[in-house]
Amino acid sequence: DHKRLQYVEATVVQMQRDYEKLSFISENLQKDSQQKQNEIEMLFQSLEKLKKEKADEQDVLAAMDMKADRAALGSKVNCSQFEENMQRLHERMQELQSQISGQKQQWKKVQQQFSDAMEEKLDRLELKAFLNEMEESWKRNIEDLENRLMHDNAAGIKK
Repeated sequence: DHKRLQYVEATVVQMQRDYEKLSFISENLQKDSQQKQNEIEMLFQSLEKLKKEKADEQDVLAAMDMKADRAALGSKVNCSQFEENMQRLHERMQELQSQISGQKQQWKKVQQQFSDAMEEKLDRLELKAFLNEMEESWKRNIEDLENRLMHDNAAGIKK
């Protein structure tokens, strides 16, 4: 009985150490996640700004269509500058899409690292519910990000 008690105590101490390690890892992942979320929010703000600029461009085009004399309006608008601005807008949209794609890859990498750490440190039978909950949460976050990206891509850039 004494050996069994020592074994149980050693197991509890080891579980406490593992719990502390997991808490540390989880805390770091949460911090990383928050930082990534902040970066994503900044990207979406930039995207909204670009959409507003695109809407302004569309307003200019609508005004041009409403004018009877397009040649007179054309002399007021520098076409090469307009094309340059459109090209920059297009390039910025491509950068944002690339950054969002990079964020998705980073999420997958973090998910895999955490999953690997959990498999090494935890007993699957005891913490299976926790693992399933975390994986579902990651899947939802990735799906939300993909839905936002698809929604933003659906708007498209019309030239």
